[in-house]
Amino acid sequence: MHKMIFVNLPVVDLDRSRTFFESMDYSFNDNFCDGNALALVLGDSIVAMLLQRELYQSFVPQKEVADPRTSSGSIVCLSAEGRDEVDALVGKAMAAGATAGDTEDHGFMYGRSFYDLDGHAWEIMWMDPAAAEVGPEAYAEQQA
Repeated sequence: MHKMIFVNLPVVDLDRSRTFFESMDYSFNDNFCDGNALALVLGDSIVAMLLQRELYQSFVPQKEVADPRTSSGSIVCLSAEGRDEVDALVGKAMAAGATAGDTEDHGFMYGRSFYDLDGHAWEIMWMDPAAAEVGPEAYAEQQA
């Protein structure tokens, strides 16, 4: 199976993106950062490559690069250790200029989303470990 994931996202302004994510206490692997790209470290083996739109376009020369402020192509969903961590991370994003997305609260699963400065959708979610182990439907049946 796979060992790492690299999500590539087009951005307009690398400095603005770096400031935004640093304000949420994320870091960057500067070995893979230059004037065209930032390596945003999201976990031990999870990296979002924030690419200048022109560089991103070079990877998909036959396609139009979508503007995430007006269309959706993906939602980056990241796990959290608990409901408080969900709220803390989304709170930091909002304080840094993000736009609020939806909140979902199913008791055993809680998530909130936001749109970053470029319009990319991010969701931070927590799921009760017992529900994750057996699946949401089986967990709900056990609770009934």
